[in-house]
Amino acid sequence: MEKEAQARIKINRKLEESGWRFDADKNGSANIRLEAGVKFSDLGDDFENAETHDKRRGAIDFLLLDKDGRALVVVEAKKESIDPLSAKEQARNYARNVNARFIILSNGNIHYLWDTKHGNPETISRFPTQDSITQYQSYTPNPNELADTSVDENYIMESQLPGFARDPAFQDEAQRTTFLRNNNLKQMRPYQVQAIKSLQSAAREGKARFLFEMATGTGKTLISAAVIKLFLKSGNARRVLFLVDRLELEEQAQKAFKAYLGRDYTSMIYKDNRDSWANAQIVVSTIQTFLAGDRYRKEFSPTDFELVISDEAHRSIGGNSRAVFEYFVGYKLGLTATPKDYLKGFDVDGPDTEREFERRQLLDTYKTFGCPSGEPTFRFSLLDGVPKYLVNPLVVDIRTEITTQLLADQGYSVHTSNEDGEEVTEVYKAKDFERKFFNEETNVAMCRAFLENGLFDPIAKELGIQLYGKSLVFCVSQSHAARITNILNKLAFEKWPGQYGESDFAIQVTSLVQGAQQMTINFANNLLSGKVKSPEGYDTCKTRVCVTVGMMTTGYDCQDILNLALMRPVFSPSEFVQIKGRGTRKYLFEYIDYSAKETRTVSKERFKFFDFFAVCEYFEQDFPYDEKIALPPTGSTGGGGGEGGGIEIINLAAPDTVETIEETPIGVQGMRIDREGFKSAVAEDVVGNPTLKNLWDNGDIAGAEEYTKKHIFDKPKFFLNLEKIRKAFHIDRRISIREFLLVAFGQKDGFEMKDDLLESEWLKFQAVHPVDMAHYAAVKSFFKAYIVDDEVREIVKNNTPAQFNFCPSFGFDEYRKLNGYKIVVPSYVKDYVSLNTFMT
Repeated sequence: MEKEAQARIKINRKLEESGWRFDADKNGSANIRLEAGVKFSDLGDDFENAETHDKRRGAIDFLLLDKDGRALVVVEAKKESIDPLSAKEQARNYARNVNARFIILSNGNIHYLWDTKHGNPETISRFPTQDSITQYQSYTPNPNELADTSVDENYIMESQLPGFARDPAFQDEAQRTTFLRNNNLKQMRPYQVQAIKSLQSAAREGKARFLFEMATGTGKTLISAAVIKLFLKSGNARRVLFLVDRLELEEQAQKAFKAYLGRDYTSMIYKDNRDSWANAQIVVSTIQTFLAGDRYRKEFSPTDFELVISDEAHRSIGGNSRAVFEYFVGYKLGLTATPKDYLKGFDVDGPDTEREFERRQLLDTYKTFGCPSGEPTFRFSLLDGVPKYLVNPLVVDIRTEITTQLLADQGYSVHTSNEDGEEVTEVYKAKDFERKFFNEETNVAMCRAFLENGLFDPIAKELGIQLYGKSLVFCVSQSHAARITNILNKLAFEKWPGQYGESDFAIQVTSLVQGAQQMTINFANNLLSGKVKSPEGYDTCKTRVCVTVGMMTTGYDCQDILNLALMRPVFSPSEFVQIKGRGTRKYLFEYIDYSAKETRTVSKERFKFFDFFAVCEYFEQDFPYDEKIALPPTGSTGGGGGEGGGIEIINLAAPDTVETIEETPIGVQGMRIDREGFKSAVAEDVVGNPTLKNLWDNGDIAGAEEYTKKHIFDKPKFFLNLEKIRKAFHIDRRISIREFLLVAFGQKDGFEMKDDLLESEWLKFQAVHPVDMAHYAAVKSFFKAYIVDDEVREIVKNNTPAQFNFCPSFGFDEYRKLNGYKIVVPSYVKDYVSLNTFMT
């Protein structure tokens, strides 16, 4: 009985965590009724000794009531050693007797929520709140209605403009295209309709998880809108969560949903509407917002969303991010542009751990969405889309003398002399460019080749005007992007002095730049730096090139891109696919020439993909290399160039000396953090720092961490550092700069103690790797011991399990009960848990 009492106490804590309060029945029976407004303490010690009550046959352990006192949820409690699913039929009878639709099965450690009118018990990590489960009760899913609803190419247009079909301009095929464009109506393509029908077929078969594998540019957001409408209109969802992994995609999705579904449904970005998100039918958020401080568990109930859609699913549910996805019960849809078999033929036992990690992420994506065989619910590849819906690139492979050597097996050798006059040779590879060295002349040569061989705007070209095509350039780092931007603007001024005298031909769009997020939107909407002066009245922006690092790689929708340039190596297959996909969308260039009283239109038939580091050759051996350009030597214009010219300007080990030393004595008054505490110092040095705030707001977490380390910590006047913050908050573990910034910027309520953090990591592990009852206690103990105990990790590493007989934190008998979790736990911890966080 003691173990069952312990389970009940844990269940009680779970219920209180979700806002439930306890009250004993007036007749004193063991059926404990739960109502809002009554504190658990009113029961005194009676609850912990619940077994001393007369628990007659048919007694309910806990009965959760709605605000009107009606039965809502039956909670069936079992001993910690018993699988709660074993009580399923027993609880079903209880629920029928009291007319309760929902059942929670729990042993204090593992919990299931079961909607008896729909589906099977689903694992939950937190109990639903009274408001959430009450609202959920109005949800009556009907898979047949979902599967049988008619969806055609006009499905979204019916929401955008009801009655469009009666308009004469739509009925007239000659006018229809113009009518659709003038009214911004989105007619679905045949393959998009087929994707919806594939989902409907899967739903008819009883599936609740779906995966769409579709090439970049095929309209996954439009399809998502159609899926959302289908679920909401058919009653199979009351509210939908749309998860993305980039800030720019959050804004982009919100804009699209308002345009497609705004007449029928309310869409909100969660972070901008934290107090009113429940009023929306569509909630858009980054996965990072939900993960910060375990917000998904603290601010949401498992029943708040009936459909969760994960954009770029192979990243947004990677690792412990999947815990957010699994937290909510109901239907799940994943979208990905990266096919699993892009990594086919990869040697899983090989040394390339970065690619192996990526491969595993992709495989996990397919398993998560119910496609373990690797066959998605629907697939539409780039080859399927070309040439009717998408365009392929014209790859332009460009190599300078230096990059040619960087790409060669022997690398680029630089010979210098040390202080003793001895010759020293440094060998660099492509990955070292703009990281271990830079060379201005290489950057100039790349920029010049890019401008001289790029595609020009086709409308302007017809009118005899030179207007460089809109372009994206991808650089190694923010400092590299700044250099490339400056070079492009200088070259543009030389070539077109009358057009670009204000240094706005190219603009750096990285997280360090103020307003970078808005710049990405303005570039797509042809508003960046205003409109071009010539052709007069032409709807295209003055800025022609955005220079970035990673902000505009994934899901960025700018259809009139004509040139892409990789001025950096790329080693991630999925990143390469995403970057290339920025140019594959078709586009109709249009210009109304009022003087000639005519409308000019030109279709985008191709784009150029400038590859300066043989990335395409590395990843896409079958690509047609239609255009290869031999560059002139990279030396100065009048000096003969050659290898020697390049060596002279490579920054390898330039002399450097200390210029100033400033000492600030700390008197008896101490430092400000000692006097006024953490909040004052953070408000001024961190939140009040415009550069740091801009990095954080633009989603450049790594940049914000680096800036904090270099410019905030251990600097006058507050001398903030992690150790002082840890001591001020009496934290019993290490904290990271990222965690500190999450708290500082209000995305996390505070610092968890070691035990709380361990429990949080365990819940995330459970969401990704559900543990059955037979192994629960041993696996949980091993999971925590492996994280906090060096000795445990050393025993596992050395494969000496007999040493567990002498290990105080985890015993040999427990180790024998782990079975396959002996491998699963260390692998998961290695990939997803920062061990440094748990050190003291």
